[in-house]
Amino acid sequence: QVQLVESGGGLVQAGGSLRLSCAASGSIYSINAMGWFRQAPGKQRVLVAQIISSDTPNYADSVKGRFTIYRDNAKNTVYLQMNSLEPGDTGVYYCYSRIRSGVLAISDYWGQGTQVTVSS
Repeated sequence: QVQLVESGGGLVQAGGSLRLSCAASGSIYSINAMGWFRQAPGKQRVLVAQIISSDTPNYADSVKGRFTIYRDNAKNTVYLQMNSLEPGDTGVYYCYSRIRSGVLAISDYWGQGTQVTVSS
């Protein structure tokens, strides 16, 4: 089985920085994509950033220029460097990964979530 373990959330003032990490472990043949979603109370879970197997990143418009997603493929770990944080960035951040476990087997996995709170 595959597990995603997140860390790095916390409380920070506006303008500050945090770095989230998510490590995948278990039976992994290949990772097609890894990314980060954010969910605020009472709101839909939305994509913040993702990076595919080619290491090409994709960002939500609201975080472009402030957040950077990158991978350490040897460690099956994805990071989200968050700079110039704003109160609107507040929410629970969930790590996501689409993993191929066999020739014809692909599954989606989610981390446990980590709280990010940005105060004004």
